[in-house]
Amino acid sequence: MPVRTIRWDLQGFISAHRIVTQVVVTGARVFGRAFAEAYKQASAASKHKGQNGKGGAGSSFASSGLTLDEACKILNVKPPQNGEANLEQVMERFKKLFDLNDPQKGGSFYLQSKILRARERLEMEARQAERAAAQEKELREGWKPKVYKDR
Repeated sequence: MPVRTIRWDLQGFISAHRIVTQVVVTGARVFGRAFAEAYKQASAASKHKGQNGKGGAGSSFASSGLTLDEACKILNVKPPQNGEANLEQVMERFKKLFDLNDPQKGGSFYLQSKILRARERLEMEARQAERAAAQEKELREGWKPKVYKDR
């Protein structure tokens, strides 16, 4: 009698092993197909974005998702001309609109967030323009490394 018990336990172990293997293989197939489909959709979305995103400087998105034109409209300021933005005017408009939309005073947190993102977008444009101007200046004047003499 003890021999049958050992054989039954061994067969149960083998069948459990087969079930676990089938679950793993099936799960891998499902995951692989889902990953392939997600990759196809992401590729199609990037192609679509590339085709529709040829509008010019105003159509580029920052991390916030606002275009430069949208940011200017939200804060009611003029777009930067020749790479120069009037940051004092931007900050003045930002402070006024941000305070007007304070949720504790009956304003909207959503609008406050949009105003903040618009200011960040315009500041980002100003920083990029400054970097480009500095790089252009360096290219015109040439690179002048600082030389230190050892004693």
